Amino acid sequence: MDLATLWYLTTGTLLVAAAMTLWERKAQTQRSRELGLWAVAYGVFAAGCVISMNRMHFPGVAGPAISNVAMMLGYLLMLQGALALDGKRMHPALIAGLLAAIGAAWFVAGAGAVSLLWNHVSSFPIAVVCALTALTLYRSETVRRLRSRPIAVAVFACHSLFYAARTFIVPIVTAIHGNEVLPTVAQITMYEAVLFSVAMAMSLLALVREEDRARLLATTRTDFLTELHNRQGFFELAPKRLTRAGNDVAHALLAIDLDHFKAINDKYGHEAGDRVLKLFAKIARDTAGPAAMSARLGGEEFAILLSNMMAAEARTVAEDIARRFAETAAQSDGLAIPATVSIGVAEAKGQEADLAALLAAADRALYRAKMAGRNRIEVAKPARVAKAA
Repeated sequence: MDLATLWYLTTGTLLVAAAMTLWERKAQTQRSRELGLWAVAYGVFAAGCVISMNRMHFPGVAGPAISNVAMMLGYLLMLQGALALDGKRMHPALIAGLLAAIGAAWFVAGAGAVSLLWNHVSSFPIAVVCALTALTLYRSETVRRLRSRPIAVAVFACHSLFYAARTFIVPIVTAIHGNEVLPTVAQITMYEAVLFSVAMAMSLLALVREEDRARLLATTRTDFLTELHNRQGFFELAPKRLTRAGNDVAHALLAIDLDHFKAINDKYGHEAGDRVLKLFAKIARDTAGPAAMSARLGGEEFAILLSNMMAAEARTVAEDIARRFAETAAQSDGLAIPATVSIGVAEAKGQEADLAALLAAADRALYRAKMAGRNRIEVAKPARVAKAA
């Protein structure tokens, strides 16, 4: 393809990317700001391409200068969108200052430096901003677990390396072989621009869509009332935690029932019962810690998987949960409702027990606690959690 055709192709792909991103924005309201920034960036890139194709029609250095400033604005908007994924942003004054400095550099350098700036120097800010965008996506807490993140990082990192090569390597090649290589470099640049415009839009849309799917999946695994894992989430995720553990890693499981919960509902009403469940879930989550996997299995039944913890330590956690819950529920500034729990504790080493066996052992210990008068903690014998052959 000739250079003009490549310019038109790049402009077209950018406009398509802008349209696709705006369309996606309607469905992904939680990422409307990021998608909006990226859509505007694609539009700015397209405008920059049109100005670049017609830069010779502008007086002096105005054409190349405006084109370069437009392109840099597009890259800065891409970076701003990447930062927005984690609630961060660049101050608009910083963006305006950078663009003003780039524009001023063109006019200060004058017509004699147009070739140097256009072919080499102007590539450096692009390389830096793309490297920062790749770094932002790489370090993002929001997208760090998404499968498409490495692709998005690679797209911007490769683009940064390409423009770094234009800044530092192409001048050396030009000095050796003369300016005859510049048309070839320009054509290679436009081929890369077409690939980048497609890959950039696709990878960022993949990030947003994958994040949305992960959010929906998390919703299906979460109990609406308590915000703990629900039964489905617990039985899907807990076995993976057991199988990932080494053979010498101990796991403890707490099987928990709220005592006389039906009586609480009958006496205080279902709204008060819901408040009791939510209070217990908060106390259990806070006491067990972020490393624990807490779940509401149904009704007033709960389970907590404690990794890297033996039964003796787990019993201490269970005692803290039971004590804090009883004290807080009875307080007038809490619920002013007498409520207690019964807890069964079971332990297994690494892959010696599957989840069903571990939960069955904890349930047997829980049954003993209830039969012994409730509001107490019982520990299962280790032999009872052994995995069946």
